[in-house]
Amino acid sequence: MNSEIRPFRIDVPQADLDDLRDRLRRTRWAPELPGARWSRGVPTGYLRDLAGYWADGYDWRAHEARLNAFPQFSTVIDGQNVHFLHVRSPEPDAVPLIITHSWPNSFTELTGLVGPLTDPRAHGLDPATAFHVVVPSLPGFGFSPFPEPADPRPWSVDRVARTWAALMARLGYDRYGAHGNDAGALVTPRLGALDAAHVIGAHITGGLGIPLGEPDEAAVLTDAERAEFAGAADWMEAASGYGPYLTNRPQTLAHGFADSPVFQLAYLLERFFEFDGWPDGADPGTVLERDRILTNAAVYWFGNTGGSSSWTYYEGAAGLPVDQDAVPTGVSHGGPDAFRRLAARGNDIVHWGGREARSHMVAMADPDGLVDDLRVFFGGLRAG
Repeated sequence: MNSEIRPFRIDVPQADLDDLRDRLRRTRWAPELPGARWSRGVPTGYLRDLAGYWADGYDWRAHEARLNAFPQFSTVIDGQNVHFLHVRSPEPDAVPLIITHSWPNSFTELTGLVGPLTDPRAHGLDPATAFHVVVPSLPGFGFSPFPEPADPRPWSVDRVARTWAALMARLGYDRYGAHGNDAGALVTPRLGALDAAHVIGAHITGGLGIPLGEPDEAAVLTDAERAEFAGAADWMEAASGYGPYLTNRPQTLAHGFADSPVFQLAYLLERFFEFDGWPDGADPGTVLERDRILTNAAVYWFGNTGGSSSWTYYEGAAGLPVDQDAVPTGVSHGGPDAFRRLAARGNDIVHWGGREARSHMVAMADPDGLVDDLRVFFGGLRAG
């Protein structure tokens, strides 16, 4: 068994960077369809402007250097190469914490959390709750591409959770915490359930207590709470339909992701737009900085992982977090109290932050708030 942990450094060949810029400049643009701008998909004008900036204004080398300032490594677990950040705290009593990113995002969304979590003293925070931080790239994402030829065994949330447990053991961490958002919020509770002997607590941004259909009769809800559930169901029904397509025909889209950076960018933009519910005509750059959007798109492009990242759908892993009461649970952006009451029926909820999310990409839009919530949740577990 190869259990070697190897240093990793991002070093995109100049030829690949030149090829990206050439493809962006030679894009054949789709004509604008009639109708409202964003309700028909990503508008050509907006996409063209952003792609132009990606080709001739965005500085990949500067962002590559910023990412390389974090200690990075790779190791093979269960036949899969896993890329990860591993930043140890200078504080002697720091709590190990594995953080799992969202879809359609990458490890880059979490970089703003690392400094305040690992070195709170340097950020004007109490050093009593510091963390050793591990940020892996999900299999099939970013710099954790699937091997070629492809491993025929399917990936699942359980398989990722087992891989994360093996990673933390390989790093020498006997007791650790876990956090995740979106796809990471699916992995984190499973990690707690599967590795309860070592996980001290599972913290997610949200998703617990949201019924996929009508709440059962055992749920005692007010009329206002039932209206909130109905609103969530309406939002899910009004989505663009990308989920069923990825579930059934992901390879078809994968060809576009692999060949066209504009296709990849448009798809990511649409997901960010749809998840955050921007009003028609809004500019996503007002919520998330365009350089951060493009850095995420570049990681997908250089890793050629646009198609492989869709395994969360075609392996049936997309959905809502599973219930588990093997370890304590904390939620930062859980929503109404009704969600907490429903979630408490299957989870040991010890913290419900009640924060209002500015964006589905919480770590990108509100890193300070998320850091604060993680410190409160795990600080409470440490105190207990």
